[in-house]
Amino acid sequence: MSQRHMARELGVALGLANAYLKRCVRKGLIKVQQAPRRRYAYYLTPHGFAEKTRLTGDYLSSSLRFFRTARAQISSLMKNCVENGWKNIALVGVSELAEIATLCRHDVDIKIVGIVDHSSNLAQFSGLPVVPRLADLDNVDAVIVTAMRHAEKMIGMHCCDIKSERVLAPRVLRLPPTVFNTQSTAES
Repeated sequence: MSQRHMARELGVALGLANAYLKRCVRKGLIKVQQAPRRRYAYYLTPHGFAEKTRLTGDYLSSSLRFFRTARAQISSLMKNCVENGWKNIALVGVSELAEIATLCRHDVDIKIVGIVDHSSNLAQFSGLPVVPRLADLDNVDAVIVTAMRHAEKMIGMHCCDIKSERVLAPRVLRLPPTVFNTQSTAES
């Protein structure tokens, strides 16, 4: 892989990719050998391999921690839905959180009727229909926000037709409380 290709894959400038490679060489993480005609081969050193292993372990640990936290929070939201008599739930946003929510639904007596995501090209996700608007789903009692990107925008776009107390979001999204108070809601 050329430095240019590496920079493109990482979404950084060529000069930045070159600087990072040089830094990794200085730290002893990789070594460089000249190949024929202005080409270089980069190899992981034992120290570099150990660092890669450590980073992989950190990533897996962080991912499992996120999964456990998100699952607990979404399960709690779903139990809240059951307590309030809200049986038909829509998810807002195709994401890892939506996938976790589909796993949690087996623990409670609710039905996820679909996922609302105007930017998705998918017809289905985790066995659920994906629709561009909340109005495209029937009998929605409440929504759980699962959009990990632009969650506030998704709430503003898709949750206007439902009372704000029926728009639920796990804390892992770190949404400000004002997001739920600024939407227009129907009065009962």
